[in-house]
Amino acid sequence: MSDAARMNCIEIREPGGPDVLTPAMRPVPRPGHGEVLIKVAAAGINRPDVFQRMGAYPPPDGASDLPGLEVAGEIADLGPGVTPDWLGRQVCALLPGGGYADYAVADIRTCLPVPDGFSMTEAAAMPETFFTVWTNVFEDGRLAEGERLLMPGGASGIGTTAIKMALAWGASVVATAGTAEKCDTLRDLGAARVFNYREDDWESAIAEGGGVDVVLDMVGGENVDRHLNCLRPGGRHVSIAFLAGKSATVDITRIMKKRLVLTGSTLRGRDIGEKGRIARELETRIWPLMGAHDLRPVVDRTFPLAEAANAHRHMEDGGHIGKIVLVP
Repeated sequence: MSDAARMNCIEIREPGGPDVLTPAMRPVPRPGHGEVLIKVAAAGINRPDVFQRMGAYPPPDGASDLPGLEVAGEIADLGPGVTPDWLGRQVCALLPGGGYADYAVADIRTCLPVPDGFSMTEAAAMPETFFTVWTNVFEDGRLAEGERLLMPGGASGIGTTAIKMALAWGASVVATAGTAEKCDTLRDLGAARVFNYREDDWESAIAEGGGVDVVLDMVGGENVDRHLNCLRPGGRHVSIAFLAGKSATVDITRIMKKRLVLTGSTLRGRDIGEKGRIARELETRIWPLMGAHDLRPVVDRTFPLAEAANAHRHMEDGGHIGKIVLVP
């Protein structure tokens, strides 16, 4: 590709609301050693993109300043060290940034094949959530066949993915959501019990109903102690976000008596070798389940790339179910 080639992209003009997302033109990036250039067919939107736009989640050193942590498309160019057989392959990829554009650079280690029969829109909605759910629910949370997962905020992209992956793994799921429509959707996805957290006494119902083995907590705040009350002895609580607050007061005796494990993680800042390891785990352990299980991501809505600001407004309105995707 010519060094003079240019592309459409979305820049963050300054920290702020959705209006700071600005269509722009930039040179097409060139892949470095071990990297590929992807002609983007679709790009997923994630909550960290919103935090980056607000100035609260800066990209790692060396990463693109453009938002966008996942894309799907065709490999259009190869950097040094990448074998020629990758050229033209259709892949989805986890990125440290740069996905809101016509072209994006990805390390070859974080690229995964688009599953058979999946659209590019569906594939673009997978990397961030699949990487996150695998590492936190199955590796750190050690969810096993026959166990039970509690998925608060189950209608999110992470939540719908966690429900589907847990069911494919042979576990059962209890979930919460904030509207009747979302609760109905989670039941349709296969969650065994679903509670409206605005109306139901979900904490008591779950605890009295036998509890759960793993909680994937994106809520934080005062809900942490309530989640701990839902855990069975030996249960694992995994924090990945704190939409209700980053501070929590917990009953330490509950942790001691039930031998609970509390952990948490972030994904974007992990080194590329670790991300590559996770990609291979997904390819060998989750990708083969695609044909026998309904592991297609739930896509709420797509927006043209130039309407990224409207897509962010839609996410922040909180009414979406599953993933929001940009289509250049």
